[in-house]
Amino acid sequence: MENLFTLDETINKENREQLINQKGCVIWLSGLSGAGKSTIAILTQKHLHNQGKLVYLLDGDNIRLGINSDLGFTINDRTENIRRVAHIAKLMADAGMIVLVSFITPTKKIREVASDIIGEDFHLVYMKASLKTCKKRDPKGLYKKVDKGEITLFTGITSPYEMPLHPTLILDSEQFSKEECSNQLTSYIMTIQRG
Repeated sequence: MENLFTLDETINKENREQLINQKGCVIWLSGLSGAGKSTIAILTQKHLHNQGKLVYLLDGDNIRLGINSDLGFTINDRTENIRRVAHIAKLMADAGMIVLVSFITPTKKIREVASDIIGEDFHLVYMKASLKTCKKRDPKGLYKKVDKGEITLFTGITSPYEMPLHPTLILDSEQFSKEECSNQLTSYIMTIQRG
């Protein structure tokens, strides 16, 4: 690391934000599998795009099929998964983009890794849904695989999920529809943009 140096750019984040008329930020959605993270992120991405905002979605499955395909689901691999994604999200926010990140991010420690890397642009959104509801939804059939013993490390069952104590925003996908949750999230992001 001693031979690495920070590049002294003449164009900074503010310059890029002025060019595209928006504020770069990272909206990090955390919650159990089946809580609605990806569904809400996809809807919100569409809402923001329709309002002329430059927005990108980083989703757990898509990232693990690409840049993080070499990682498993041990606590060390999960931490490395989040570390890499946080650096990518930070770069994108620095470019002035609104970045939606949909990752389970199960523990306080792992969420702190992301927050520390991203800094003031990090906004933690807790997708609230009980384990019972998530198992009932089971959109990817993962809970069924856990019950059959086909998956051994699974958040909320054999691996812990620590509910965030002080998230920036809580979206309760049991109490509100996906459209209502997305509208709440879109409104929150637009307040950042007006900032």
